[in-house]
Amino acid sequence: MAPTATDGRDGYVAFVESHQHRLLRAAYLVCGNRHQAEDLLQDALLKLALRWSSVREGDPAAYVRSILYRDAVSWWRRRRREWLSAQPPDQVTVDRDGALRLALHQALGQLPPRQRAVVVLRYFEDLTEAATADVLGVSVGTVKSQCHDALRRLRTVAPELGRDDGLASEMEVKP
Repeated sequence: MAPTATDGRDGYVAFVESHQHRLLRAAYLVCGNRHQAEDLLQDALLKLALRWSSVREGDPAAYVRSILYRDAVSWWRRRRREWLSAQPPDQVTVDRDGALRLALHQALGQLPPRQRAVVVLRYFEDLTEAATADVLGVSVGTVKSQCHDALRRLRTVAPELGRDDGLASEMEVKP
């Protein structure tokens, strides 16, 4: 019996329902803005829907991630970044983990688009260098050099992220 259009639509809907939250988190980490992340993901899922019949047998999540990161880099190239936030930057937070998250978010925001995408793919998505290169459409050597440069920059702009004392030790939960 040949697959029907309904079978394909049901598979697509099931995929979106099971993967949308993780993909949205990844998009947010790449672009740093929830609204833009939602737009990126919506565009990526639309592109997936158009190609679903040819992609569904492979790895549709990898296909969507590839679209997300490439579209984010393209967006950065076309536009200047404007930082919008729900809270004013000078607001003091009582959440100690929040301070570390904020420091990481601000540090990621200072990376160029390709470096940011490499860091998110390698350390958030936990992809190998080869898989990261595949998603971004670059060589493994480019991934290695971009990752090296990004980590060096992160250590410069946010030294508290790598410290074992100070802010990092304050973040530990005490019994």
